[in-house]
Amino acid sequence: MGRIGISCLFPASWHFSISPVGCPRILNTNLRQIIVLSILAASVSLLYFSVIIIRNKYGRLSRDKKLQRYLARVTDIEATDTSNPNVNYGIVVDCGSSGSRIFVYCWPRHNGNPRDLLDIRQMRDKNRKPVVMKIKPGISEFATSPEKVSDYISPLLKFAAEHVPREKHKETPLYILCTAGMRVLPESQQKAILEDLLTDIPVHFDFLFSDSHAEVISGKQEGVYAWIGINFVLGRFEHIEEDDEALVEVSIPGSENSQAIIRKRTAGILDMGGVSTQIAYEVPETVSFASSQQEEVAKNLLAEFNLGCDVHHTEHVYRVYVATFLGFGGNAARQRYEDRIFANTVQKNRLLGKQTGLTPDAPYLDPCLPLDIKDEIQQNGQTMYLRGTGDFDLCREMLQPFMNKTNETQTSLNGVYQPPIHFQNSEFYGFSEFYYCTEDVLRMGGDYNAAKFTKAAKDYCATKWSILRDRFDRGLYASHADLHRLKYQCFKSAWMFEVFHEGFSFPVGYKNLKTALQVYDKEVQWTLGAILYRTRFLPLRDIQQDVFRASHAHWRGVSFVYNHYLFSGCFLVVLLSILLYLLRLRRIHRRSPRHSSAAALWIEEGLPSQKVAGTL
Repeated sequence: MGRIGISCLFPASWHFSISPVGCPRILNTNLRQIIVLSILAASVSLLYFSVIIIRNKYGRLSRDKKLQRYLARVTDIEATDTSNPNVNYGIVVDCGSSGSRIFVYCWPRHNGNPRDLLDIRQMRDKNRKPVVMKIKPGISEFATSPEKVSDYISPLLKFAAEHVPREKHKETPLYILCTAGMRVLPESQQKAILEDLLTDIPVHFDFLFSDSHAEVISGKQEGVYAWIGINFVLGRFEHIEEDDEALVEVSIPGSENSQAIIRKRTAGILDMGGVSTQIAYEVPETVSFASSQQEEVAKNLLAEFNLGCDVHHTEHVYRVYVATFLGFGGNAARQRYEDRIFANTVQKNRLLGKQTGLTPDAPYLDPCLPLDIKDEIQQNGQTMYLRGTGDFDLCREMLQPFMNKTNETQTSLNGVYQPPIHFQNSEFYGFSEFYYCTEDVLRMGGDYNAAKFTKAAKDYCATKWSILRDRFDRGLYASHADLHRLKYQCFKSAWMFEVFHEGFSFPVGYKNLKTALQVYDKEVQWTLGAILYRTRFLPLRDIQQDVFRASHAHWRGVSFVYNHYLFSGCFLVVLLSILLYLLRLRRIHRRSPRHSSAAALWIEEGLPSQKVAGTL
């Protein structure tokens, strides 16, 4: 009677036998093989499908996680769950020149991965509106009465205190950061204002507020914060997850001898306001300088910082170039332009005895104004009359000297040092005037194309003012476009074009500039970058707590199924056990014929087989 017993490397409760009754021996052997092969095939199939299921499951989870993350950024409009104890809060007050705004941010508990940053978002109230409040005037108005500053800023802090849960106040950091308006004040007045804030605020509010939490930040810091905020919203600080993502090779600052790392390409920013223009972008490679003077200048324009929570991890070390150019904003540039043409025209009239611009009948012909528009310049009690000729190319030519370019290498506007930009592997976002120039009237916001832009700008400049006014009255332009925009659109289009291509030396064929008002339908403030940078070490606290809990947790608390590596390993052990059993069964079958033949021979010789076997 044949019997198959399967017990090798399995618990006793798994032991079973198959004993076919009344079957010939050859059928018994074939049945054993069929059973073993069936078990082997089933195990291999189970292992294969398990791997497929696990791969699909975790691949789907990874894709779903990524999709949810980006959807969260695009549609981040849900009210903040203030009842969740794992939600943390942070407050930033932007004290600008015209007013102060308070922003309340929130983020869930850190995931414990030291390579990840905090997932900071703007807090939203029960009506799903951003928790933001603005007051006027600017804080610099209290330069001569600093004792009133605390009362001035108190409404903002009360507003934040009403939205942040009371039990979270003591662990909620508060930052009061002052910008342009305060920078122009004498240091003594700045110090008096900050001292009043540091003295009075802790008396009335329980927020986490120390001496380093109130300061006047530089234009460089403001630019770095803006760069951080935009790239954070774009997801450029996250880990590489797809093969088609734009990557860049980076030599980490301070470790030039170590191997370069590959990470996501960050985006540069261009921001042209009414008074100034700013540029900020990452410098991935170590830069060289043409002279020691240039190196000294570069130190004030390059910022090196680590966004990670652990200074020993260099994945989030960045080197960013930030430069601000006063007088290069759209309105300031127009004023400089008018000052020059007024002075030049007066001088020519005096030398040549002409009357250009002195009467409406003999106006100065301005190529930077739309065709046939009439305008005036008032200076020192004198009036100069202008009439537009709408010549975009001539306007550009007249604006080029305002770039103040020099013959030195690696320079931009005003001869200021600018490190090389890898145009083939770069991306920039243009804000404020870059967006208004392309979208408000020309309706070309988004992906910038120099050829299409210049054609549209030429057509606009060459269009009669009466036609432009008729289009405006019929609502054919953006809703927030006004007559001031229509009047100076020709000039500002030429100015933006020259600053971008001539000043910052971007090639005319550059394809990776996006002009935008918002990123993912959200207005990104530099305050987001500020709180992200200033709270970068907070995840270390959560990570250390998680490590402590993990080291004291019972081993049964570890999920066996969740760890798919262990899951796959167990199947490999099962498969190996089956193979070992198959090899053992094969050896048994090989010995059986020899033993049978020997027993028959011993019987023929008249020897008891059990005794002979005992002598072996």
